[in-house]
This record gives sequence, structure tokens and C-alpha cells, in this order.
Amino acid sequence: MTFAATQRSRSEDRRISPVFWVLLAVLATSGWAVYSGYGNAAFGVFLFVVAGWLVSLCLHEYAHARTALHGGDITVGAKGYLTLNPLKYTNVLLSLVLPIVFVIMGGIGLPGGSVWIERDRIQGRLKHSLISAAGPLVNLVCAALLLIPIGAGWLDDPTVHAVWNGYELNVSPFAAALGFLGLLQLSAALLNLLPVPGLDGYGIVEPWLSYKTRRAVEPFAPYGLLAVFALLWQPSVNSFFFGVLHDLMNLFGVDQNYATLGRYLFSFWNN
Repeated sequence: MTFAATQRSRSEDRRISPVFWVLLAVLATSGWAVYSGYGNAAFGVFLFVVAGWLVSLCLHEYAHARTALHGGDITVGAKGYLTLNPLKYTNVLLSLVLPIVFVIMGGIGLPGGSVWIERDRIQGRLKHSLISAAGPLVNLVCAALLLIPIGAGWLDDPTVHAVWNGYELNVSPFAAALGFLGLLQLSAALLNLLPVPGLDGYGIVEPWLSYKTRRAVEPFAPYGLLAVFALLWQPSVNSFFFGVLHDLMNLFGVDQNYATLGRYLFSFWNN
């Protein structure tokens, strides 16, 4: 293989996928429609939130892969993880289908985790921790970018007003969409940072645990996420979890009612 051919191969491994460009186009178009009042606001919010959520999932997984690349796993490029193509993930069901289902059912950001990192290529416990932390950090950044415009008052006194049960509110449907999507980002970050086997939070602390402890915990890794969501279906746990999320929103100066209105508009089939 020539040097030029090798360079072209690496370029293709990192070229942004058309699938991701389509998601960005849907996000931008639906965002413009909701902001300007074009078409049905509720359906526009639905498209905006779904597209935004899928874009954030792609960025979450890309962050894991990119950090792993710099940590020593040079195989992530050949696997397609650097193209932002969600169809390249090892488990599309867990990373794409189930997250959307959980957003529709309960307004919870389901953590993904479908890029296969060859950990034996990476040396140093800190690098392993950073790889696991990269994904949730992306969700936190996305949450900040979505919530800051609302908290800063940039969307106050809108020309387009949201409608709730037939009543016109002095709130932009675009602000409501940002609030709901921001809540999803915070929930994904919070859940992923839990030190539960199978989640990124455990991946952060795992390198610092003894070999005996890691071996003892390993059999429970496939069930960690299921256990977390089983707990979230408990009313008291669910109430506490969303209370924490609303407190986090308040740190950005955003009232929880923005997310509530956004979820109401998002669920257009119930309105």
C-alpha cells in the first residue's frame, strides 16, 4: 500500500457521514420552523427534539472514540466511529432505538454505550477514565448550550407563542423545545455518571479498583442499566431524580416549566 493510499484511507475513516449531515439538516430546519412559527408547532418540536437527541448521541459516542484514539486505540477509525454515523455503532438498538423510545415514553435520556474500545491498546488508568468521561461531558456541554439562551433571557417576549390546552402562553415554543432537550441532556449525563456497572460512571472509577473487585463486579455489568431504569420506575425514586434535574436547570436560570411545556408539545399525539 502506498503512502498516498494510506492517507486517503485515514481521511475516509474520519469523513463526516451523510447520515449525520441529514440529522443536522433536520435539526436546523425544524428549529427554524418552530422559531419562526412555520407549520405545526408541536410536530416541529417533535422533529427538533428527536433530531437534536440523535445528534447528541452521535457526539457522545464520537467523544468516546476520539478520546480512545488519542489514548492509543487506533482501530476506532477503521470501525467507522469517527464518521459520526450512528449506523456504525455496535448496537443500534441500544444506542438509537431504545433512547428514542424512552424519550417518547418517559422523557428520560437513556445513556448509550455502543462503541467498542480495545482497552488493551490503552496504557494508563487516567486515559481509561478520560475515555469513559468524554461522553457524559458532551451531554453536559450540550445541556449548557441549550439552556443558557433561555436563562439569559434571549428568548423572552417572543413573536411566536406556544399554546397549552387551548391557552396562548407568553413563551416561545422554541424555548420550550430547548428546555425539554436540555433536560434530556442533563438526565443522560446524570445517569451516565452513576458508578453503576455498564455505565460510563463505572468506567471512570473502574481503572482505579483492585483486580479482585473488578472481577467480582464484571458479571453484573450487563444488568446495571436495567437495574437503574427499574429503580426509576419507582415513584419516589423518579420524583427524586427529576427533582435533581430541575435543580440543575435552575443553575442555568431556567424554570422547569420550560421542559414541561416542551414535553407537552413534543407529545403531539396526546394533544
